Amino acid sequence: MAKRLDINDLNIYYGKFHAVKNVSLQVPPRYVTAFIGPSGCGKSTVLRTLNRMHEETPGARVEGSVELDGENIYGRGVSPVSVRTTIGMVFQRPNPFPTMSIRDNVVAGLRLQGVRNKSQLDEVCERSLRGANLWEEVKDRLRKPGGSLSGGQQQRLCIARAIAVSPDVLLMDEPCSALDPISTLAIEDLITELKKDYTIVIVTHNMQQAARVSDQTAFFNLSGVGQPGELIEINDTETIFSNPDKKATEDYISGRFG
Repeated sequence: MAKRLDINDLNIYYGKFHAVKNVSLQVPPRYVTAFIGPSGCGKSTVLRTLNRMHEETPGARVEGSVELDGENIYGRGVSPVSVRTTIGMVFQRPNPFPTMSIRDNVVAGLRLQGVRNKSQLDEVCERSLRGANLWEEVKDRLRKPGGSLSGGQQQRLCIARAIAVSPDVLLMDEPCSALDPISTLAIEDLITELKKDYTIVIVTHNMQQAARVSDQTAFFNLSGVGQPGELIEINDTETIFSNPDKKATEDYISGRFG
């Protein structure tokens, strides 16, 4: 678990549109890396390339490489499905399978992999729900629909579903944007716990959240209207928020634009 990501000269296109240009950065293992920047600057687009989710959009393509411990996930013969098992993703809005039970939500990925052993599935279900800090709240209603949970519980259920298949990396695309402050705090506490075992990359518009949960922060910006998004700078989070190298980063963090 917890492997290093290396992104080298990444350029992302949707058809002829050049969405993001020349991104290179490293994500150390057991680190939380936050992507920040104004809307439309490419944060989520970059995140989606890290497990090839962008390929779900017709006409999308990338140039450059994304390496997981030295192996290019875009290499010849590498299956996007296997990549998404190794690099899990939690989306902006909780997306449990609403009519499926809490238990079946958690083990859905394992079932897709062909696991049928009930005791094994039960063990993974409990371990994953404990890992997502949800077990004590749902252990007596595992047969209830996932859609019956509160928003914050549903997001933690989605995190349990993601870690059930034992990924190396967890991607989180604004995981708290649809949640109330108490649920947001629970997710932030959970992220701090999860980084003991996982490499985590999170997109957030919340500056305070980035400062609270991340070890390093990457600031993205647009070079101009209709121009590609680009990585302006990346550094440890304390430096980015207290003494950034670039004026654009300082202006964004101080609220002068964005």
